[in-house]
Amino acid sequence: MAAIYSGIHLKLKSPQTPWEDKLKLARFAWISSQCLLPNKEQVLLDWCTHALTGWHNKKVEFSQDVLEGLWCYLDDVIHSQKLRSLFKQGKTISLRQNMAQLLIDHLQECAHGAKLPMYMSTILSVCHGIFSSPALSSVFTTKYALMINLLAKLCALACRVIQQPSLIDHQMKESLPSQDELMTECPQTEPANDLETSHIKPNTCRPPDQPNMEDNSLSKPKKNTGSANLFEVLLQVLLCYLSVQRQQTNPNRVFTMVSSQLIQLLVLLRHLLTSGEFTASYSQLHLHQQLSRDIRVKIDSILQLALFPSEHLTIYKEELLPPKEDCGKRGTEAKGHLKPVSVILCQLSAQGYCDPSLHYSVKSNTLSLLFKFFLEKYRKVRGEDEEEQKMLCFYFLIRLVPALDLHHDRCSDSPASSEQPGAASSPASPESWSLALLAVESLLSQALSADIYNVAADRIRHGEVQLNFYRALGQTLFNEAQPSIPSWYRCLKILLSLNHLILEADLDQLLSSAWVDAECIEARVQRARQVMLCSLLQTYTKLRQLPHLFSVLLSVICQPALDHLRPPLLSAGLYTSLRSCLLDTPPSQGLNICSLVLESIRKYILPDLKKEESEAEKMEIDGGKVDQEREDASRKLFALCQLLHAVLFSLKTLDNASPVPLVRQSQSLMEEMQQRVKELIQLLSTEKMHMQTNISLVRKTPKKAKKNLDHKDSEKVSESEMGELWEQKTLEAALLLKYTWVEVDTLFDIHCTKYVSLNQACSSSPVLTHTEDLLLGEILPAHLHPSPSHSPMSCLLLKLLMLQQMKRILLDSRLVCESTTTALLNRAAQFILAKLEFEVSLDEAQEWDGQIGSINASSYFVAHWHLVMSNLPLVIPHLSEDDVCCIANVLVSSLLIRQTDQSKAQDLHGCLTVSLISSQFLQSPVLAELPTLFSAVVQTLAQRIVCVFKAACTLKVCPTLLIFQEEETGATSAEEVASQPQTTLVKKETIVEDILASSKTGEVPVLLSDAQTEELVHLLQILSSLNPDGMNSEDLSSIFLLLFFMLTSTSRQLDQMATDPPESRGDALFHGKLLRILTNLLEGRSFPSVLKLIHGGTLLQAAVSSVLWHSSSAAKCSPDWSELIKALQGFIKSLVQLIIIRNSSVRLNLDQFASYLTSKEKACRDIAVSSSGTSDLLTVHLLLASLTSFSQAMTLNLGRSKPMDQTLAQMLARTTASLGPAIESVLKPQSADEKVIQPASTLGQAFIVEVVTVMLHCELSSLSVEDESRQKSTLIHMTLYQGFCQQILRELSSAPRPKDFVVSSLHFLSAFYKAVWKTREEAKEQEEAEKGENELDELYLHILQNVYKLLTAPWLSSSDVSELEPAVQEVLGHLVEKSTTSQFNLLLLMVKEGLDTSKLRAGNCREVLSAVIIIRLLSCCQLPETCSKALWLIAPQIISAMVFLLRSSSQYLPLTLTITIPVVTTMTSLLHRGEGLINNPHHVILVLGALHSVPLDHLTPDVYQSVFLAVHEALFAIIQCHPQVLLKAAPSFLNVFYRLVVSIMQEGRQRDSDTGVDDDVYLHCSRLIERMYSHIAAAPESFTMLSAFMVAQYVTELQKVTLRTDVKLHLTEGIYQILDLCKEQDVKFLTAGLPLGVREVFNELYGSYTHYHKAQRQGEDKYTV
Repeated sequence: MAAIYSGIHLKLKSPQTPWEDKLKLARFAWISSQCLLPNKEQVLLDWCTHALTGWHNKKVEFSQDVLEGLWCYLDDVIHSQKLRSLFKQGKTISLRQNMAQLLIDHLQECAHGAKLPMYMSTILSVCHGIFSSPALSSVFTTKYALMINLLAKLCALACRVIQQPSLIDHQMKESLPSQDELMTECPQTEPANDLETSHIKPNTCRPPDQPNMEDNSLSKPKKNTGSANLFEVLLQVLLCYLSVQRQQTNPNRVFTMVSSQLIQLLVLLRHLLTSGEFTASYSQLHLHQQLSRDIRVKIDSILQLALFPSEHLTIYKEELLPPKEDCGKRGTEAKGHLKPVSVILCQLSAQGYCDPSLHYSVKSNTLSLLFKFFLEKYRKVRGEDEEEQKMLCFYFLIRLVPALDLHHDRCSDSPASSEQPGAASSPASPESWSLALLAVESLLSQALSADIYNVAADRIRHGEVQLNFYRALGQTLFNEAQPSIPSWYRCLKILLSLNHLILEADLDQLLSSAWVDAECIEARVQRARQVMLCSLLQTYTKLRQLPHLFSVLLSVICQPALDHLRPPLLSAGLYTSLRSCLLDTPPSQGLNICSLVLESIRKYILPDLKKEESEAEKMEIDGGKVDQEREDASRKLFALCQLLHAVLFSLKTLDNASPVPLVRQSQSLMEEMQQRVKELIQLLSTEKMHMQTNISLVRKTPKKAKKNLDHKDSEKVSESEMGELWEQKTLEAALLLKYTWVEVDTLFDIHCTKYVSLNQACSSSPVLTHTEDLLLGEILPAHLHPSPSHSPMSCLLLKLLMLQQMKRILLDSRLVCESTTTALLNRAAQFILAKLEFEVSLDEAQEWDGQIGSINASSYFVAHWHLVMSNLPLVIPHLSEDDVCCIANVLVSSLLIRQTDQSKAQDLHGCLTVSLISSQFLQSPVLAELPTLFSAVVQTLAQRIVCVFKAACTLKVCPTLLIFQEEETGATSAEEVASQPQTTLVKKETIVEDILASSKTGEVPVLLSDAQTEELVHLLQILSSLNPDGMNSEDLSSIFLLLFFMLTSTSRQLDQMATDPPESRGDALFHGKLLRILTNLLEGRSFPSVLKLIHGGTLLQAAVSSVLWHSSSAAKCSPDWSELIKALQGFIKSLVQLIIIRNSSVRLNLDQFASYLTSKEKACRDIAVSSSGTSDLLTVHLLLASLTSFSQAMTLNLGRSKPMDQTLAQMLARTTASLGPAIESVLKPQSADEKVIQPASTLGQAFIVEVVTVMLHCELSSLSVEDESRQKSTLIHMTLYQGFCQQILRELSSAPRPKDFVVSSLHFLSAFYKAVWKTREEAKEQEEAEKGENELDELYLHILQNVYKLLTAPWLSSSDVSELEPAVQEVLGHLVEKSTTSQFNLLLLMVKEGLDTSKLRAGNCREVLSAVIIIRLLSCCQLPETCSKALWLIAPQIISAMVFLLRSSSQYLPLTLTITIPVVTTMTSLLHRGEGLINNPHHVILVLGALHSVPLDHLTPDVYQSVFLAVHEALFAIIQCHPQVLLKAAPSFLNVFYRLVVSIMQEGRQRDSDTGVDDDVYLHCSRLIERMYSHIAAAPESFTMLSAFMVAQYVTELQKVTLRTDVKLHLTEGIYQILDLCKEQDVKFLTAGLPLGVREVFNELYGSYTHYHKAQRQGEDKYTV
């Protein structure tokens, strides 16, 4: 046979052998061990490669099938396990050089051909196989040029495929599983069987002893998707090339090859992988995120190593740095000297390597990437001058910026700019300003972060070259301003951060473009603009040059406006920033700013407003131009007054500690303000005469001149319209200035005795005179009296002025005592209220942002209502009853609007509305402190309810309704009805009679429509927000009886009930809300006044009878019906509690209600025997619930006194006797309509168990009372209870059960065990005692086992288990309360078995969780002394076991919520309860060590909050209960706490998109950090030595992130308390030892600490003994 097969080689070479046979022979030869050929594997490999190269060179011809077969054969051979084994044995097998070139040629055709070949995936698989074997890949790795060429072709192919993914779909349909694991340098794979197809797994060049190949069967393999294969192969080649590049010894050659052949393709591919434009094609190409990221990382490494090697530092210096004066060698280099920067920029600027639409974006993104690489490589070089390296980075930067086509004449003013390739002589504009500015932003931000700009060094040693460049760049940004692009503002912000002098020369242009004349733009741009302006304010605040900034700003404002309407000068965010900056500014500078504003008004604005009469005569034809100039001046005047208002209201007020020069400066400022106010008012007063003169002049104009006037101009001649707009704006500015002056003057006068008010003389008359003038309108010209529609801002400012006058009067005790003051104050209050303005219908669409400059006709009503409600305590004592009723009416009306339109109420964008203000006022405690308004609100609600009753349909004559109708006919108008006292509107005795009649007869006289019911629901919602303690007895009794009448005497109309679906029939939802409000009113202090009108028992009977009547219209036990039952139970409990506490006619009231319930229950049980319907079941449900709640209320009140206990025990006996038969009848199945009905299942198992539990409690309570009376008694229904217990134990954990049933069952088990234990104690005979002891032990074991099984039940979620914990704790508490040592040891044994890490590894998480929960609940129970000793004796072992559990569960993130958090919580509970009981500190230190492993990263906000809170509480338990441990374990404690600080800094950093819920989570966590800092500061003996370390950790982490403002506020307040512990030497140590960037953060932190916290603390220390 060997002789037969030895001729295969000749047949393969023979031209007579068909190619199909040759291919079969080759396959056979490879797999056959009987085919003997010298070096057979190499021969077959060479034959295949020779055939493929021959076909490619057109020396051999064969069919396409043969060609594909040859490629498949080559692929199988290269991936075969046999070849891998030969490599392991050390045999040398290699590929020929022509094979490498063949692969490159084919990849070239794929990259640039019209279509992809069918066997492209096979070619890529061959490439993968080659680079998986070091022996085969040597054909490329030994030839650097070939490697470069191959990588270039693969990159070109990848770029084409990404941009045209359809090529893959047309060529290859079958997929290859993609590689999901992260690529490593040398991954290993498991070998497969020989001749079996294997998946492609990327690998890099590896030594021969690490094979990574698998045999493929020599049958034709499946085709693989070229896309996934392509990018995996590309990553493999990139890895291999990177290894080869690192081995090159000639960096010049590497740079030349990469810059000439690779850089364009690599940056294009990187852009395609990074840009979101082609994201849609990634899934189609199976290019997942991790693979894309790996490719980008390798591309970055190749570019950085090739373009910026360490050896090229000198070359870059020669090209970039300017020549030195003492060395003339720079200009005599050889022509061929390498200039890397020019080469790189030339390659990036060249055209043709990508689509023209992508060229600029690729170039702009690459420039910032190259600068990043340059900074990483050359910014800090060991042994080099740091300043020189900074300048080198800067000169590289100035070569990159012109490549963005931003080069201006001054922007390229550098020695290197002349060498810029392709530099144009004239300025050019970029193709896309958005991309250009993004690139510039990236470049500047990197320069700022790298700290390459040293201002002093640049000025002293470098001739301010950097300053000039940045200035030229800033000038370019201003000359080509792009205010609609956010990055334009960010670029300016970075330039400002580099050095404020960069923009100083163009400060006016900056303020004009970005602030004063900025357009109203989208929110994204508005945010960037606001951040830049806030940074500008903060920068000049730190420089103490804020007055200079404002002087430039004022000059810009006073310039002619670019547009007719300028945007608002101060937005809300900008005003907040300005306020904080002014607080950091010296007060004198703040006053200087105010003086500058006033000077600008005097110098620039007033002259434009004061037009002389002669000038007006000369310009009579151009009067429109004069008015336009005046209008522009008036707008500027208002902007300046608004700015002055904002500045003055942000400054600190004067006080007695203010220095005298500051007081004098303030006095001078106020005098100047007063002068400006007088000038403006005088200007407006004299304008009236000028206007009349101009009108007469116009009328005397010759006819020819009149013909030149337009028709519109002739209309402007009228007295009412001439100059109306500018006068209105001037009036608003004058009033704003006057209001600002009055309020600031008042504040200075109140807080500083050295200040002399300008508004107050020796006598008291000026204040009263000014108030009178305001009321009469004499401070304004007669023709400029404002109105809400004409000049709303003026109206509001006048009210604010009046409010200030009221404050001044009330502050002066002499004025208050004068006879005319009271009437004047009343008129002033009515002027502020302006009741007539509230007669306009409310419009919920009106909004106001809270800024005084944004008040207009559409927001005036909101601002006016805000003013009234904010000052009600001041205003309301001086208002009449009608005025108070008006306020109450508007308040209720706006609340009704808010409830009826919740959609608009939710979307306010931070603005105020009338309804929002009313809602916030209703929820505040202020309303309860204003009894007149509170009473008016209650009366308004009562009147609205009465109006609904009067409009409703009545079925019979009702005395209450007759009284309502009589009152209505007696009043002449609706206003009179509303103003009537409530006592006349609501006749209490009549309502009581109607309530009693309805409860006896069951007839309902009032029928309500759906609309009327809905209106009542809205009124009830408002009423539920009122505090009943704020109601007087009259209001409370009236509104309670009115609502109770609504409960007993109203129902929905029958026709509407018939059309409604069955599940919604009846008034369950409405009456449930009504009962809850009635229950709330029961808690009012004045409620006993109601019981003087009607007995409590009667109220209880009427309520139950009313609900019983409504149950007849209900269809089934719907959720609304269940809520109604709960509301009724709450009402019964509260009222019974009140009856017992009052201790007045207790037996009478309770006996009346008990008799009613028992008689109703017996009658219902008799009826149920004959018929069983849904209504009967609802009646049973209602009566059982009423009896249950009645019994519970009495049980809870036992123990007050012996007579009371005897009374309650008798009542409990009656209710228990009634409940027993009722439950037994419910448990029996009943037949109805030939169907068997289970009443228990209809009413719900949970409800039945709850009723039986209440019965058991009642019997136990009665038994306790009888024990005190020494009467022998037993449980009457013990058989029923035992049956229930057995049934519950069978069903509790056997299958999924409703949660309410489980909770009720646990409560029953707890009560039943207590009852069994109590009855055992009463056993007298020894045999009965032993029998009871055995039964008790058996019951103890059964309950314990079932509770443990319940906690391990798989159908309970984590949240369900958490909700069951209180009930489980109650059961455990009763079990261990009187347990014996043996019983308790049984419990501990069960727990010990659950705390095993092997169960956690086996997946039995539920069992572990059950043990952990039982331990936590057990530690909270009251234990007998023996059991307590046993528990704390083994507590150290429990803690050690849970430490192991915690470390194991922390390794798996999915177990965080289910295991990790409960374990930490349980350990915290043990530490809390073990205070003084855990003596060995080692166990506490173990807990600290375990907390290090708790995961805090990669968690959702909810889980993160739970973990954070658990760890924080554990630390709090240690510092609070085990302070002695911290003396030794303080560093370990701080390490755990530092993890919390770092995590909240990472999670609380500023993000582009934040959600409100997440914000609340991180804000809460930051508060916890602040709290822990305070606890640490309170234990200085343990942490004083480590305070500097804590501060260093904090500022180090703070330097890495930009925190949200609210989070930073709490963290800063916390670290301030640690700085209190730092001594002076600690501060010096931190200042000297911290790195540069961190040191700056610390200096800023310490400065704010000294300025705010330390000064405040020292001020408090003055008053501390």
